Amino acid sequence: MASGSKNPLAALPWPFRTAVGIFFKVMNSAFRPDGTVNRRLINLLDWKSPPTRDPVHGVSSSDITVDPSRNLWFRLFVPAAAAAAAGPLPVIVYFHGGGFAAYSPASRAYDSLCRRIAGEVSAVVASFEYRLTPEHRFPCQYDDGIDTLRFIAENTASLLPENADLTRCFFAGDSAGGNLAHHVAVRAAQEKIGQGRLRVEGLIAIQPFFGGSDRTESEIRLDKGPYNSLPITHTDWFWRAFLPEGADRDHWAANVSGPNAVDISGLADFPANTIIFAGGADPLHDWQVRYYEWLKRSGHEAELVEFAEMGHGFYAFADLSESAQLMHKIKEFVTGI
Repeated sequence: MASGSKNPLAALPWPFRTAVGIFFKVMNSAFRPDGTVNRRLINLLDWKSPPTRDPVHGVSSSDITVDPSRNLWFRLFVPAAAAAAAGPLPVIVYFHGGGFAAYSPASRAYDSLCRRIAGEVSAVVASFEYRLTPEHRFPCQYDDGIDTLRFIAENTASLLPENADLTRCFFAGDSAGGNLAHHVAVRAAQEKIGQGRLRVEGLIAIQPFFGGSDRTESEIRLDKGPYNSLPITHTDWFWRAFLPEGADRDHWAANVSGPNAVDISGLADFPANTIIFAGGADPLHDWQVRYYEWLKRSGHEAELVEFAEMGHGFYAFADLSESAQLMHKIKEFVTGI
């Protein structure tokens, strides 16, 4: 276990590390103490990448509208080398992070990440947009995920490449997106979304955002660390902005394995396999371990992959060897099922 004293980005050039630190400090200042958000500042810092019909790094992309009244859409990534392949391609449904309050599939970091996944895993990736807090609270984000999933299942032939195989579908997400991936998977299983057309084979939870009323050891130990990009003040803000008015962090949406948890032990259509990625220098580490243990107790197969010295969000930096290792594990997970 990491002591929290090491910089998880130490392998990167110091000017880049400095720029990242400044970015997080300015970005976090957009979340005001009164529960409102400086959306103008967030948009200023949230650099966007357009979709690319012509392949970039071997992957093309396009944006598909689901519901313009809610600005509901997804970005579809298709690996060019595999687009004409005879064999079927798995489909990865991706939910971006950002504390439910920031970013989109067009955000440069998420466009790059999903492009890497599509190319390295050789999969079709559908990166979902959803409404953001605090303007739109729970359960809007889960509703948006379910509605987009249903839209894809009902319009597969016109939306996805011919060899995209929705019977080999995987849900994936990082941070708040990992929370969304789990809860949308639960609802999809309960509501039997796309039955006969869609089967969710696995869940990929990358440093998922869970919490609870009690503080864990990793939250306390790492909160004041010099390289912590996710202090308690910010996670508390995200939960207050997301959860229903009057709810505490033991609400089932936050404390997924806590006293109010949704029982998935008898949920046959919940993904049979889950892989959870955790960082030893991530304050959310202990919540992620609890999630892993709870899945096992609930009768579902789960694997926990830990990166002892990595902080929250390390996967976004392609130059880190740990980021490459994570990508390799995702490929193993998808191709092994």
